[in-house]
Amino acid sequence: MNPVESAPAALTGAMSGGDVFFILMGAILVFAMHGGFAFLEVGTVRHKNQVNALVKILVDFAVSTVAYFFIGYMVAYGMNFFASAHELSGAAGSLAPRYAPQGKDLVKFFFLLTFAAAIPAIISGGIAERARFWPQVGATAILVSLVYPFFEGIVWNGNLGIQDWMTAAFGAPFHDFAGSIVVHAVGGWIALGAVLMLGARSGRYSRSGKLHAFPPSSIPWLALGSWMLCVGWFGFNVMSAQSLEGVSGLVAMNSLMAMAGGILAALVAGRNDPGFVHNGALAGLVAVCAGSDIMHPVGALVVGGVAGAIFVVMFEACQDRFRIDDVLGVWPLHGLCGLWGGVAAGVFGLEQLGGMGGVSVMAQLVGSLAGAAYAFAAGLAVYAGLRTTVGIRLDPEAEHRGADLSVHMIGANPEQEVGAR
Repeated sequence: MNPVESAPAALTGAMSGGDVFFILMGAILVFAMHGGFAFLEVGTVRHKNQVNALVKILVDFAVSTVAYFFIGYMVAYGMNFFASAHELSGAAGSLAPRYAPQGKDLVKFFFLLTFAAAIPAIISGGIAERARFWPQVGATAILVSLVYPFFEGIVWNGNLGIQDWMTAAFGAPFHDFAGSIVVHAVGGWIALGAVLMLGARSGRYSRSGKLHAFPPSSIPWLALGSWMLCVGWFGFNVMSAQSLEGVSGLVAMNSLMAMAGGILAALVAGRNDPGFVHNGALAGLVAVCAGSDIMHPVGALVVGGVAGAIFVVMFEACQDRFRIDDVLGVWPLHGLCGLWGGVAAGVFGLEQLGGMGGVSVMAQLVGSLAGAAYAFAAGLAVYAGLRTTVGIRLDPEAEHRGADLSVHMIGANPEQEVGAR
């Protein structure tokens, strides 16, 4: 073969292989974030529920993998994996190639799975310390196979023509580059429905409504969880481009600035509280996901700062005023900061404010509110159904003992606990 003629084919192969590696690295980074979810919960819950937090996140990821592989991915993108390995890999010689070369569609599945599995990981923090284990496994299967991918497909795959309608009605489609609404707001508003169906932890509020403090078990574990999430988030955002050709350093810069804004705002609003500071970083990152590819870095800083303040104010209001026992504050963090991020993309993405343009304030407002309403209704429906049929809450004695011993029959420090008997 003429070397000149083979050069384009070689270049195409190199680009395809580069995209596969790029998406795979993104998937690994977001997969690592699930360890962050786990340790954030481990540090926030009481010591008697630490093992349960670790097991829940890992099992939820495994259940999410199976549910998304067999059902969820097909609901969102119309693609299944019921073909030979030869065809799935996109190997040369396939008679009717349906899959991209070098297994690109497979690593894309892995990458998007890590987003889908974030839904139960988010919910886990809200329902901690009093939810039954197996009903939550069932909820994960329902949410990741049907509820989440239905909305994901509308926004990211154009299903049902809703994005076309948004463009016709408002001049631009709903823009959510990395999931402020699709992932975070959906997870946070489902979690609110779950928390309301469960009720508060035993002893959290007195009969008069007074809040009783349940201190975190470990600030270092909480901080480790936040750090793991922050690092992985640059895969979550930057690699949402899903190709080397589409990658943008602007996304990385905006993620960094929003994280800094969230930390500083939470530091001030939270009066130096370490829990608020470490969650403030996450609040900023949640909010910037939607518009990280179109905002100016100064706009991202503002968006992150507002999100950090939203988290602190609404976490305190949620616990004290509304008496909603959301253990990790996942509704304020993911639900409300995600909602803010979806709307903010339509404001700070405008060219008049230094953004890239191509967005509509009305499209962002309508799309964000619709996503929150859909998720909240779905959360109420799924958890109300499970509460009615199988029950979702530990009995009082099991809750008092802690989920570690009641569910897993072992505590976080077995050697010490055996020695103390």
